[in-house]
Amino acid sequence: MTRVGKARRETSETKVEALVELDGKGLCTVSTGYRFLDHMINTLARHSLTDITVEASGDLRHHVVEDTAIVLGMAFDNALGDRAGIKRFGHAIVPMDESLALAAVDLVKRPKPVINLKTTLETIEDIPVTEIIHFLETFTTNLNATIHIDVIKGADDHHKTEAAFKALAQALKQAIEHEPRTKTPPTTKGIM
Repeated sequence: MTRVGKARRETSETKVEALVELDGKGLCTVSTGYRFLDHMINTLARHSLTDITVEASGDLRHHVVEDTAIVLGMAFDNALGDRAGIKRFGHAIVPMDESLALAAVDLVKRPKPVINLKTTLETIEDIPVTEIIHFLETFTTNLNATIHIDVIKGADDHHKTEAAFKALAQALKQAIEHEPRTKTPPTTKGIM
């Protein structure tokens, strides 16, 4: 069974569409108009082995970043369905040159983002750091997950952020994996 999720959001400010295939090969087609955001979404796809397609346009950067996060999170959530038969938890510690980042994921359907990138610059490439953090928080909320991301150390803000996205991707890759020993949602409550 292929686990695919789609989502779309069109407002007076933005138009965003996303398609996610959880059992993919890490392929990505993304166009948001912001190179660093495209790079991070591509990184998320590549290292989680999910196939991601995102097409986004809009009036202001904040609106595009926020609505892209909403739609991408919803597409992942839709692909997961009732979350029966998944491992649910995932974690990773990932280096990128001098930077080191940790991510832990619980696909519990209780949204809680805890994000600490420890950046020092106001902007990375063509995106303010506040927008990157907002993207991760909004993605987490719309995925209906608890996600902790913590940059442990680093000097270069690009490297710190990229390590964080790679760690998130690796943690998601674990959490969405099939657990062959069960067909039910991984919870004592019986429902996620």
